Order: sequence, then C-alpha cells, then structure tokens
Amino acid sequence: DELSKLRVLQPEVAAQTAQLREECRAFVHKTAEFQKIVGSLTEVVDQLAKAAESEKMKAIGARNLLKSIAKQREAQEQQLQALIAEKKMQLERYRIEYETLCKIEADQNEFIDQFIFQK
Repeated sequence: DELSKLRVLQPEVAAQTAQLREECRAFVHKTAEFQKIVGSLTEVVDQLAKAAESEKMKAIGARNLLKSIAKQREAQEQQLQALIAEKKMQLERYRIEYETLCKIEADQNEFIDQFIFQK
C-alpha cells in the first residue's frame, strides 16, 4: 500500500473496521451505563416497594388494633348493660321488700295502738 505496509484488507475496509470497532466500544460503554442506570432504578423501586409494604403492614396492624378495641368496647358495653339490668332487678327486689316492711310496720303499729287502747 502507500505506507509500505503489508495489508490483508483494503485500506477502506480496514478504516471501516476500525470505525465499527470504535462504534461497538461506544455502544458497549453506553450499554454498560444504561445497565448501571437501570440497576440503580431497580434499587430505588425495590426500596420504595419495601417502604410501601412496610406502611401497608402498619396500616393493617392499625386497622386490626382498631377492630380489636371496638370489639373490646362492645364486650365491655354488654357487660355494663348486664350489670345495669342486674342492679335494676336488685333495686326492684329492695323496693318490694321495703314496701312489704312498711306494711308490716304499719300493721304492727296498728296492733300496738289497739293493744294500748284496750288496756
């Protein structure tokens, strides 16, 4: 050739091959950069997914806690209603007993008055 070198390929083909080699290196470099970007994006998405899952679990836990508190309050309300009913029944028994005792007292006072007037 014109540089006095022994060449297997024509100078044009060799230049095209060298240019293709450089383009391939650039492509490989860009592909590696793209993979790094995709890798970092994947990491960010994974972190966000973990954070979202964590918040979801917290929300589920809070919801379950509220449900259990509501059930506890309902059970406590039922216990208090039962206690109120029991106390009302006891009050009614005491009222009836009081009325009965008042009648007995009145009868005894009447008997005492009659006994005193007979003497």
